[in-house]
Amino acid sequence: MTRVLVVDDHPVVRGGLVGWLAAQEDLEVVGEAGDGQEALALVAATRPDVVLMDLRMPRMDGVTAIERLAVSHPAVRVLVLTTYDTDADIVRAVAAGATGYLLKDAPLPQLADAVRAAARGETVLAPPVAARLVSRMRAPAAEEPTARELEVLGGVARGLTNAEIGRELFIGEATVKTHLLRVFAKLGVDDRTRAVMVAVERGLLPGPGTR
Repeated sequence: MTRVLVVDDHPVVRGGLVGWLAAQEDLEVVGEAGDGQEALALVAATRPDVVLMDLRMPRMDGVTAIERLAVSHPAVRVLVLTTYDTDADIVRAVAAGATGYLLKDAPLPQLADAVRAAARGETVLAPPVAARLVSRMRAPAAEEPTARELEVLGGVARGLTNAEIGRELFIGEATVKTHLLRVFAKLGVDDRTRAVMVAVERGLLPGPGTR
């Protein structure tokens, strides 16, 4: 039997997953959690083979939980199941130690097969996710913004004007504009709003509400 822990902050979704997986003859659901913090405690208590992990949850998100599980329970496989397929989400989850990454529109039989594959140590990726990773690897390496340029862009993300950013960072307003122009070029954008959006998508800046 493959022992599975289901982690999702939506009770209806979690209940549906638990019901489907528990109906499989070779899968045993050993617990369910509503956030990453609860998941860590249940992994220690139930010792699952696979954790089916949502990403965006209260108290502790999925990526943080994956990182901690990689240290405390390295033998446990984590299969991400989420609605989010941005480059930043995918890369952060895989870098944290996720064995696989599926989207919530996956057919239930495919999900059960993915859990079995994850238990065997196989990497499982939804086709759109695999395509994004391949595209990212094949793309020419772009020059990354410097720490100072990201500080300036962080000020933009907080709604500051160029003058306010300059005062905060003790640089001239003209220097702020120069940094922004360089960031625009490196991110392939031509305005402040798009620059912030792309930086968040790529994990260069924290997203709204990130703790």
